[in-house]
Amino acid sequence: MPICIPDSLPAVDVLRNENVFIMTSSRAKTQEIRPLKLLFLNLMPKKIETENQFFRLLSNSPLQVNVQLLRIDQRESKNTPMEHLNSFYCDFDDIRHQNFDGLIITGAPLGKVPFSDVVYWPKLAEIITWAKEHVTSTMFVCWAVQAALNVLYDLPKFTRSQKLSGVYQHHIIKPNAILSRGFDDTFLAPHSRNADFPKDKIINYTDLTILAESDITGPYLMTTTDKRMAFVTGHPEYDSFTLANEYFRDIKAGIDPNIPENYFPDNNPNLTPKATWRSHAYLLFSNWLNYYVYQLTPYDLTTRNMTVDD
Repeated sequence: MPICIPDSLPAVDVLRNENVFIMTSSRAKTQEIRPLKLLFLNLMPKKIETENQFFRLLSNSPLQVNVQLLRIDQRESKNTPMEHLNSFYCDFDDIRHQNFDGLIITGAPLGKVPFSDVVYWPKLAEIITWAKEHVTSTMFVCWAVQAALNVLYDLPKFTRSQKLSGVYQHHIIKPNAILSRGFDDTFLAPHSRNADFPKDKIINYTDLTILAESDITGPYLMTTTDKRMAFVTGHPEYDSFTLANEYFRDIKAGIDPNIPENYFPDNNPNLTPKATWRSHAYLLFSNWLNYYVYQLTPYDLTTRNMTVDD
């Protein structure tokens, strides 16, 4: 949470020039507090597992967050009981008239599938477009980044010849960016995808700012200037065994996958992997909730008047 100091104190300008987040007394007096409304569009097959992963990260905040689970359609799931979906998830038509403080759209195992062949593509495109007017800040994760770049910037899918799977070192490009505040200069994050995010395409065909990247994976963390959208090309939410489960699943399916890089001790799948990215994952979601959602969203969601310091 921010520190609150008098408007005229010299530290206000000094700290703001250093991009340190502070709140002036005049703004603090006008703030009203309420729970945040977060919409969670879960596109992953194992929905309960994905819920646990994301909600674990979202819970590391002093803010009260009320989560509404959203499903893309009513098709029967092979990996999640319909009873669970019917009990806890809503349909888009149920909430399209509402406004939300935040929206998270997860990844999906559709890296090799053309957008036009994704059965729910029209509905997803509609939701991404809808969010521009109805959500204060949206976070896209992995495959959802591909989808959003296509819907919002008309970028095509860039499919890799070989799946990217492993835990990779990334470095910060914008040291003072608030979304990566508190990150080490270099940090680890998991990736599991069949897509590329070419840096030159991001720079030349979008208005996004790249905050962190890897020499191997390319851009990892990107954002719009107005903080309304954040793009995470990896899987910071993954548990320590998620990449292992995917690897052994693919072996069982006869895909003959490569061993995830920098993941198993001594590159030996018989050894137990350890999560080396968890602290930065928690920090990323905490920063997003605080700086991109809570500090920006209006108290009265019906007004859509963002609270932004000059």
